[in-house]
Amino acid sequence: MTHQECAQWLTTFDNYLLLTHKRPDGDTIGSTAGLCRMLHAMGKTAWMLPSLDVTDRFAGYLEGLTAPEGFAPDKVISVDVAALSLLPPNAAFYRERVDLAIDHHPSNEHFAAQTCLETDKAATGEIIWEITQDLGIMNQDIAVPLYVAVSTDCGCFVYSNTTPHTHRVAAALMEQGIPYQALNKKHFRTKSLKRLQLESLLTQRMEFYHNGAVAVAPISQALLDSICATSEDTDDIAAFAGQIEGVAHSVTIREHPGGEYRISVRTNAQLLNASQVCAQLGGGGHAAAAGCTVRGTMEQAKASILAAIDWELAGGHNG
Repeated sequence: MTHQECAQWLTTFDNYLLLTHKRPDGDTIGSTAGLCRMLHAMGKTAWMLPSLDVTDRFAGYLEGLTAPEGFAPDKVISVDVAALSLLPPNAAFYRERVDLAIDHHPSNEHFAAQTCLETDKAATGEIIWEITQDLGIMNQDIAVPLYVAVSTDCGCFVYSNTTPHTHRVAAALMEQGIPYQALNKKHFRTKSLKRLQLESLLTQRMEFYHNGAVAVAPISQALLDSICATSEDTDDIAAFAGQIEGVAHSVTIREHPGGEYRISVRTNAQLLNASQVCAQLGGGGHAAAAGCTVRGTMEQAKASILAAIDWELAGGHNG
C-alpha cells in the first residue's frame, strides 16, 4: 500500500486503536501521536494503546491520547513495528487483528492485513507526514510529535539514514511554528549526571576488535546498579561507542532480567549491514542500525554477535 492509498484507507473507517512497539523510542511514540492527532483533526475516534514502558522523556507526547479502559476498536494500526514479537504484552489481544502496519524497517514481516512500508525513509514519521500532506491536514499539535519522530530516528540529522527528504520534512514541520530549539535541547543536548557517569564507565570497559574498527560496550545490570541508573539513562546509548575516532561499527549489549541480553548494532552500512548481522541471531532492522536479543551470559552474547560480525565481514551474504 502506498502512502496515498493509506491516506484514502484512513478516511474510510473510524474507531482506531494505534499500537507502538515495546521499549518505545521517539519514532514509534512521535509517529503514533502525530497520526492520532491527525485522525482527531479529521473528526475520527482514535486512541493509542497505553505504553507500558515509555520513559519520561517521551511520555508527555501521549498526554490525552491513551485509550480509555474498555475501548473496542473497529480498526487496529501498528506504527513503526517491524514484527509481532515487538508488540508490548498489553497488545497480545490484537496480534492477529492488525489491519494496517505503517513502517519503514526493511525487516518488516508483513504481519498486518495491509502494510504501508517505505524503507527509504529515515523514520516512520516521514511516512506519517506524507499522509498528512495527502489529506491536507497539518497543525502544530501534529507537527511537534512528528518532528520528534523524524529527528530522533536520524540522530538530529547526523546518521547515515538522513536524506534530503528527511530535511524537507523537518523544514515543513518547523514552518508550523513548533518549538524546535527546545525539542532539540531536550532530546539531543541534555544528559543526566548518571548518564555521563555511565558513559565514563563504558569508556573504561569498552572492548575493541578488527584493529579498532569494531567497539563493544557491555552494560551489565551490576554496572547500572553501581550508579543507580535507570532505563531512561540508557536512552540511545547504542550511538555512544560509534562516536569514538576510528570506530566504524559499534555494539551495545544490555543485560536484562532472566538472562536476556539485548544487542544494538550500529555500522557503516557501506562496509557492514547491521540488519544482516542481527538477522543471524533472530533480529533485524536497518542496514546501519539493527538489534537482536539473545539469552545466556554476557560472554555468550558477546561471542555470538562478534561471530555474526566476523562472518559478514568475511563475505557473509556476499560470499
